[in-house]
Amino acid sequence: MLEESVWMAEELKLPMYKAHSPQIGMRRYFIDLLTVLSNHCNLCPMARHLAIYLLDLFMDRYDITVKQLHITSFACLLLASKFEEKEDKVPKLEHLNNLAYMCNVNVVLNKKDLLRTEMLLLENFNWNLYLPTPAHYIDYYLYVSIGENDLHNGWPITSLTKIKDFLEKYAYYFLDFSVQDHTFLHFRPSLIAAACVCASRICMQISPAWTTQLELLTCYSWEHLAQCIEMMLM
Repeated sequence: MLEESVWMAEELKLPMYKAHSPQIGMRRYFIDLLTVLSNHCNLCPMARHLAIYLLDLFMDRYDITVKQLHITSFACLLLASKFEEKEDKVPKLEHLNNLAYMCNVNVVLNKKDLLRTEMLLLENFNWNLYLPTPAHYIDYYLYVSIGENDLHNGWPITSLTKIKDFLEKYAYYFLDFSVQDHTFLHFRPSLIAAACVCASRICMQISPAWTTQLELLTCYSWEHLAQCIEMMLM
């Protein structure tokens, strides 16, 4: 609970995303690239989402070449993995170059360029990577995502564990879906995570769609979440 409270306090300090990048049309490609890279490196969702968020903020402020964007993407992945993962999970240079080749990225990474780009990123973020993303909240919210009084298709739930496992898969689907469209960046990360849980309950026909317990935990009412949920379910 304390950690989540700290994250929510940090949310208020997040820089405003303006969607001003002249290369915003390439954003989807780079998000997909980071997703593939993080999956091959077996990075946790928090590292993956932080890497994407770092790239989004950087692209929003600077106009750089496509080659530099590729290097920056790898640097974001490295920084995020160093921040969120144990040391032995941080990708090595050789592995990153192998992945770049596999993904048809026409860039050969070297330690000097990566280090320089990492330093540039750190300076750009004032050496603060304590930036909450929806992935930092999702497990906390999933803890109370299903209650004993919930109904599934109008009937009492016979196996809370089974339903909760299915709902978790839905929630992580919506979590990854939310990074595909930059307009989600106009919502608070905690709100997106809450919307992921609510959208999952709707898809699984669990009623009510949003409970008092979830509202108390997340501090979001149905009215707060409605627009974000609508975007997820379009």
